Amino acid sequence: MRAVRFDAFGAEPQLVDLPAPSCPPHGAVIEVHATGVCRSDWHAWQGHDDSVSLPHIPGHEFAGVVAEVGEGATRFAPGDRVTAPFILACGCCEQCRAGAPQVCPEQQQPGFHLAGAWAEQVVVTGADHNLVALPEEIDMTLAAGLGCRVGTAFHAVRSQGSVRPGERVAVFGCGGLGLACVLVARAAGAEVVAVDVSEAALAAARELGATPVPAGADAVARVREVTGGGAHVTLDALGSAATARAALESLRPRGRHVQVGLLLGDDADPALPIGRVIAQELQILGSHGLAVSEYRDLLAEIADGRLDLTRTVGRVITAEELPAAMLAMGRPPTAAGMTVARWR
Repeated sequence: MRAVRFDAFGAEPQLVDLPAPSCPPHGAVIEVHATGVCRSDWHAWQGHDDSVSLPHIPGHEFAGVVAEVGEGATRFAPGDRVTAPFILACGCCEQCRAGAPQVCPEQQQPGFHLAGAWAEQVVVTGADHNLVALPEEIDMTLAAGLGCRVGTAFHAVRSQGSVRPGERVAVFGCGGLGLACVLVARAAGAEVVAVDVSEAALAAARELGATPVPAGADAVARVREVTGGGAHVTLDALGSAATARAALESLRPRGRHVQVGLLLGDDADPALPIGRVIAQELQILGSHGLAVSEYRDLLAEIADGRLDLTRTVGRVITAEELPAAMLAMGRPPTAAGMTVARWR
């Protein structure tokens, strides 16, 4: 099979020919039709995640067709259209039994612990509890972003942020994840403010119904002004000490902050306004992935048009363009929305 692989952290990825993967017991091999290009893939390539071993195939967002199922897998068969969350859970621990596989302590992730989906085939462990059937009416290109960006946004806005109609939400960072947060919050009936340094990203957020606010020294004051005293919910979809702090400072009393973007390197342990958190009874909530059980509502909202994902896709590229797409993620983005690569 063809796959994009890097042999050293930071070395240019190459499109190579590799043996097809073996199907594990209870798992499945998926013929990848489309795969997302996510900032998390860039972090894996840079060596920021200690779960990655070399050589490595990146990619954790995909949609495709079942090619093979392992002995013991009973819910899916070859030819089924599927996707999966980027968190492959064990299915039997306390968290999984409680319906929270996104925090499974035994989780594995394609593109990190496992070989990823920047390949013609990818392995999914625990197929019966990790695979999700993909309705015919949902296109593979759109579905490729469900396991990470759209799914993560759905969980962050709906489950963790508990956004309600009429609330005011501020999203900091409007890349693929941030725009998905804008879209999901708008579908929940919220008024949304979008903060970013990029004019293209702010324009994309405006098209989705958000009020754009340029990032900068006066962004917090502007968000508080636009939201009439502060947001009910803020989401940091970028992941930096500066955006996390600005988001917290943009809340009204008893507001809820959801940290969605990863904080890495020097930003991993940021100084936050905890005095404000205490005095105003603010909540700080983490958000990680999407529970498989949440796909039912997510797919239903996509199928009936409540969530229109077409504008969240910025570029569609070929598999041959994936190495260049990885290199480009080290530079400021030139286009809004997520990039999706088609294998078929």
